[in-house]
Amino acid sequence: MRKQLMDMLDARQEEMIQIRRYLHENPELSFHEKKTAQYILDFYKEKDVEVQSNVGNGHGIIVTIKGGKPGKTIGLRADFDALPITEETELSFKSKNKGVMHACAHDGHTAYLMVLADCLIQLKSEIPGTIKIIHQHAEEVPPGGAKSIVDSGALDDLDNIFGIHLLPMNPAGVVGYHSGYSMAGRSYFKLGIQGVGGHGSSPHMANDAIVAGSYFVTAVQTIISRRLNPFDMGVITIGSFDGKGTFNVIKDRVEIEGDIRYMTGDTKELIEKEVRRIVSGIEAEFDVQCELTYTSDYPPLYNHPEITAGVKASLEGANDPDIEQVVEYPMMSPSDDFAYYLEKIPGCYFYIGCTPKGVEKPYFNHHPKFEIDEDALIVAAKSVGYVVCGYYGLD
Repeated sequence: MRKQLMDMLDARQEEMIQIRRYLHENPELSFHEKKTAQYILDFYKEKDVEVQSNVGNGHGIIVTIKGGKPGKTIGLRADFDALPITEETELSFKSKNKGVMHACAHDGHTAYLMVLADCLIQLKSEIPGTIKIIHQHAEEVPPGGAKSIVDSGALDDLDNIFGIHLLPMNPAGVVGYHSGYSMAGRSYFKLGIQGVGGHGSSPHMANDAIVAGSYFVTAVQTIISRRLNPFDMGVITIGSFDGKGTFNVIKDRVEIEGDIRYMTGDTKELIEKEVRRIVSGIEAEFDVQCELTYTSDYPPLYNHPEITAGVKASLEGANDPDIEQVVEYPMMSPSDDFAYYLEKIPGCYFYIGCTPKGVEKPYFNHHPKFEIDEDALIVAAKSVGYVVCGYYGLD
């Protein structure tokens, strides 16, 4: 079956590219992917599978492929939302939706998985188990789509789950993996500081919110430098400090927004505890009132070591010219809501190189000039196909 599957994928490489280009031209934002979802649903019409739509808190789709023999149930996931970015590429199929762009390769994820799923449907009599194809909405915007799909119970029967992400860290043909904690968790905070406004000539009659906010900005960095174990990873970014006013007026209120990254649950809890402690200290020291909104967006992504070892073995044993190299990646600080699946279901999320040919310094995901080498689509399809075959012991 393995050779048959790969031959089918080779024959449909151009179809993957055309699907990807259609999706790239017609991107839709998280939680608004109505037309994209319908496009995916139309693809599965007349196919011998069970299809669930509107799964979770948006346009999630689950396609269930029941194999011809009993066995374990696995999930394969691809996301399909785009980003609020104005595309700056010169592609002939660039976005038609102004201010919206597939700048994170979700178009490629969806294209490869649609074709792979169709090939698996045609070969399902040979599969000793069940495969659930998860077309997930809203990966980019918290609370995301993954958690709601998990909470829906639609995946309660999964034994394991797999997914990939296209990254321009290597050329097409290079597949990366990492075992254990692999991608960072992410939290968000917004802090409102209410003081007392006044005239710049009379600071003793006011209570300066900008000064209090400035102390907060400095103090939270000591969490990383003085509270976090030097061998742990944590980042606190102040992305917005809204304190604009008039040069001779003491500001009565500021709002600060920030982004926090961490690699373990323990680090997450420590940082949140310290942020709240500092906020309480700011209130006491400057006699201001603080309103803190603190949310945990995505957990750290943990690849199960045994499952990851199986993925590595399947890829290294592929002996396929499209998969030129299998390399170990370092831990990475971006976040992905695939982590919600892995909190409940042992699995592996791995990476497919997609640096455009002839480009030494590619634009990374989320850049308005982000592009991929479309040869990465067949690499993605085959890589996941080999993982499926290896998982089920199919030669």
